Amino acid sequence: MKVRYFAWMKRTVGVPDEDVDPPADVRTVGDLVVWLRARSPGHAEALAESAAFGAAVDKRTATFDVVLAGANEVAFFPPFTGG
Repeated sequence: MKVRYFAWMKRTVGVPDEDVDPPADVRTVGDLVVWLRARSPGHAEALAESAAFGAAVDKRTATFDVVLAGANEVAFFPPFTGG
């Protein structure tokens, strides 16, 4: 699965995206966040506060309880506002 990071998150992680193969027990977006935090200090910092960023699964906004079965892409991004 492709994981993409946007804005300050990609600077903190150190890459704009990466291909990952999480273990079978990573079933939801929240599980993925926990698993990714262990990959590096940059991941841990960028994904430390779940309230500080949002997620999308296959280009659709997703909550952290969304199941990842069959997902091709997960993106993480800071909050944004429109006007």
